[in-house]
Amino acid sequence: MKLVSYNIQYGRGKDGRFDLERIAEEVSGADVIALQEVERYWTRSGSVDQPSELARLLPGHYWVYGSGLDLDASTVDSNGRIVNRRRQFGNMLLSRTRIIQSRVHLLPKYASIGPALSLQRCAVEGLLRFGDRAVRIYSVHLTHLSAETRMPQVARLLELHRSASEEGTAITGSGLGAEWEQDGLPGPMPRDAILMGDFNCVPNSAEYTRFVGPQTPFGCRLTNPEGFVDSWVASGHEVDEGVTAVIDGRAVRLDYCFVSTALGGLIRECRIDTEARGSDHQPIWIELQF
Repeated sequence: MKLVSYNIQYGRGKDGRFDLERIAEEVSGADVIALQEVERYWTRSGSVDQPSELARLLPGHYWVYGSGLDLDASTVDSNGRIVNRRRQFGNMLLSRTRIIQSRVHLLPKYASIGPALSLQRCAVEGLLRFGDRAVRIYSVHLTHLSAETRMPQVARLLELHRSASEEGTAITGSGLGAEWEQDGLPGPMPRDAILMGDFNCVPNSAEYTRFVGPQTPFGCRLTNPEGFVDSWVASGHEVDEGVTAVIDGRAVRLDYCFVSTALGGLIRECRIDTEARGSDHQPIWIELQF
């Protein structure tokens, strides 16, 4: 199974051109696609409903979308009728298999009164099933501001992971009656999870270490059984290798696929598409053998 994560910068490529067709081409071979910075009805990107357009360009995939920003973009037509629209900015998940259930988790945020742009970030969760194995997959985008503002977001993601089984799916129980059961129930919430996205932190940062555990003097990490494995490192790369973005002239790895420890042995490959031109980030591809 091939997965890809891509911060698409609302379709604006390295050449400054907005092109969702180019984005779709760059991710089209994946079974599961996690996108960040997908927007609806922003003037800068042509007032396009980008989730719907990307879904049209990738017709072999089911999809869900969740926004952190949700602002009014309504208009009034020539007959005086309200055309209700929301100006949104968030994350998207697409999958060749059905997305059984989806939730949108808003992440902790600090307000800003200065020139720093503080955006509401989110994680979009999808419950997917591959054969007899169910997995929670998240499209994640953490704040760019600082480690201090990211750490509460990391803590929230880890809390979501650890409490998932306790909370269960959106509908739980038995004997609920045909009114609730006739359309099918999502089943139990799995323990296994995959976090994909733009985490806006570099390897060996405090945020990174919270996910994968601290480095020990013995050349390994002390990874918690409820923690995560960095697919890039697990597939044979050095932790400080790889570039997914250039920030203030620095070539850095900000985009990751973290898999829960039980899935670590299923990682077959992880690579960065260095040829992609559709965004200011590079897509990161992962192959898992379920």
